[in-house]
Amino acid sequence: MRWPVFPLVFVVLGCGAEAPPGETGLSAEPGEELSGGETTVHDTSKNAYSLSARNMTPERRSAFFVGNSFFKENWVIAPASTEGRDGLGPLFNARSCSSCHLLDGRGSPPDDPAEPLVSVLLRLSIPGVDAHGGPAPEPVYGGQLQPRAIPNVGPEGDAFVAYEEMPGSFPDGETYSLRKPVYTTAAARGDMQPDTLISARVAPAMIGLGLLEAIAEEDLLKAEDPDDADGDGISGRANHVWDVARGAVALGRFGWKANQPTLMQQTAGAFLGDMGITTSMFLTQECTDVQADCKAAPTGGSPEASEKILGDVAFYSTTLAVPARRDVGDAVVLAGKQQFLKLGCGNCHTPVFRTGTFDGYPELSGQTIRPFTDLLLHDMGEALADGRPDFEADGREWRTPPLWGLGLLETVNGHQNLLHDGRARGFVEAVLWHGGEAEASREAFRALPAEERRALVRFLESL
Repeated sequence: MRWPVFPLVFVVLGCGAEAPPGETGLSAEPGEELSGGETTVHDTSKNAYSLSARNMTPERRSAFFVGNSFFKENWVIAPASTEGRDGLGPLFNARSCSSCHLLDGRGSPPDDPAEPLVSVLLRLSIPGVDAHGGPAPEPVYGGQLQPRAIPNVGPEGDAFVAYEEMPGSFPDGETYSLRKPVYTTAAARGDMQPDTLISARVAPAMIGLGLLEAIAEEDLLKAEDPDDADGDGISGRANHVWDVARGAVALGRFGWKANQPTLMQQTAGAFLGDMGITTSMFLTQECTDVQADCKAAPTGGSPEASEKILGDVAFYSTTLAVPARRDVGDAVVLAGKQQFLKLGCGNCHTPVFRTGTFDGYPELSGQTIRPFTDLLLHDMGEALADGRPDFEADGREWRTPPLWGLGLLETVNGHQNLLHDGRARGFVEAVLWHGGEAEASREAFRALPAEERRALVRFLESL
C-alpha cells in the first residue's frame, strides 16, 4: 500500500511579527537558564533527559526510581512466572516504554529504506468520530498499526520510509535541501479501508511533562483567539478531548494534536496502544472485530498492569526534569534570541509560564518555567496538513510543541532529526517546512542574512 505523504510539524517557528513588549532579546533575563525553575537539572551528558526534578525529597526520588525501573523493563508474554510483568500483546509496537523513548528522548526514523519503522508509529482512522468525539478507528487495523504480535496471533504488518530530496535556496544564494518522506506498508491482514487517514509519529522526548500539566488551565486559555479577533494572523485554540477518569470533556495538553488531557491517561493509553497492556483506565484490548486471534489470546490478568505499576510509571513521567540552558549570555545566542522574538516565534512558542498548584506534586507547583509553547492548536497550512482530525483539531492544526531541551538532542539520542516524523535534519530544515500561520515568519527567516540565520539556530541550540 502507498499513500500521499503528509508533512507534519514539530517546531513551529513563527506566528506573528513583533516581539512581546519589553522583550528585546539583547540581554539574558535573571534565571533564564533555569528552564524548569527549581526542578531544573544541570547535566549535559547522555543522561540529561533522564533525571528527576532537583527539588524532590529523597523519599519521592526513590519513587521516581521505582517508576524508572518499570519504564525500562520489558514486558513478557502471559502466562509467565514473572508476577505482574506478563501480558504483553497480543498486538504491540514495543516491549517497554524505553524501547521507543530511548534515554527518555526522541525517536528517529531509520536511515535504511529497507528497515521497518521502530520508534515511529502510524496512527490510523477513517472519516467520522468515535463515541467520545475522537478519531474513528480503521475497521481492520484499529487506531494504529502494530507490527509485532505474540505467538499464534498475526501481526498487522510493517511500515517503511524513503525520502525524496527537494532542493532550494535562500535569497542570498545559500542552498539547502528538504527531504520529503514517502511511506509504504506491508499490511498483513488485507487492504485498509480506501479512505483511511494515516499519520506517522515519532516518539517525543519525555522531559518536563509534569510542568506542562501544572500550568493553570485559565493561563493557557488566555492566549486563545480562534477567530483572530486581533488580526495578528494567529488563531490559536485549545483542543477539548475525552477525559476517561472524569467521564467528561477536558482541555487537551499532550500529544501532537493535544489529544490527551493528563499524563495518567497518556501513560495508560501508551500501555494499551503500544504494548497491549491493559490498565484500570483501559481494561479491554483494542482487537478489531475481524481479529479473532487477537481476541482469543491469553491475558496476564485484568488489568495486566496493576494500579501501582500504572501510578509508578505516571509518577516517573511526571517528574522527569528539563536540563538547564547553556550559554544564555553568549553574544551570538542573544542575537539569535532577538531574531526569535522579532520574527514573532515567541507569540506561539510562549517563552515563560508560572505553574499553578498541582495536587500531589509540590515540587512542580509555583515554578517559573520556560517551555516555549502555548499548548494550543494552530493552523500550519496545507503543506503540513495530514488531513486527519483528532477531537476538535482539524487536519491542518497541530499543537505548538515545547522547544526546551532540544539543544541536547544529538547528545542524548545521537541525531538531530526534527519535525514530528523526523524528516528535518536540524533546525533550518524544520523551519523551512512551515506554512500557514508560520509562513510569514518562515519567509522572514529566509530573508535574513546568513549570519543572523545562524544566530537564530544557535539560540535554539542553547535551549
